[in-house]
Amino acid sequence: MLLDSRETGRVDVTELDADPLRQLSMWLDAARAAGQPMPEAMTIASATGDGVPSARLVVLRGLRRGLVFFTDCESDKGAELAANPQAAAVLHWLVPAHRQVRVAGPAERVSQDEADEYWSTRADAVRLVAAASRQSRVVANRAVLETQVRETLRRHPGGAGVPRPQRWGGFRVLPSRVEFWQESPDGLHDRIRYRRAGSGWIIERLSP
Repeated sequence: MLLDSRETGRVDVTELDADPLRQLSMWLDAARAAGQPMPEAMTIASATGDGVPSARLVVLRGLRRGLVFFTDCESDKGAELAANPQAAAVLHWLVPAHRQVRVAGPAERVSQDEADEYWSTRADAVRLVAAASRQSRVVANRAVLETQVRETLRRHPGGAGVPRPQRWGGFRVLPSRVEFWQESPDGLHDRIRYRRAGSGWIIERLSP
């Protein structure tokens, strides 16, 4: 038996924003307001040039023309996105309702100014480690990493004033497809997909 729409939190296509990034922003705000732990946690999937995929959790840092996150661009994900500039992202929230958003599209580096702006907001200790450690590189043991941090700390006493390494920056996933999914207890989940068409979007419902 199908449940009443008041019980399922059913998604009405006519009530969605015409722009998927604005709609994503609204769902993200609802998750924050409901107390969802770390609502900006986002899985990013990338692939090597020959198609071997990998995925990891990052933090969504903005919705400026796309989904923005920051990283060491010489890391595994940075190298993969340089060789194969396509990415997929997933955000999932248990509250206020079981919701998921999937985004796929090309990825581009953010500007140097954007990278500098975000770097300036990071805590001194976090900048110190980011500058000292080359993400994804093999090291012999933890002591090697600790030595690298101490050496960087000697150059920047107290961890203040650590400049942004050129290898450190960010990526923007430019959406070509965005899917909003909301769970329904009766199994008739809502799946609404935005698909890029020229300068606009086609909005369509998918079977659960």
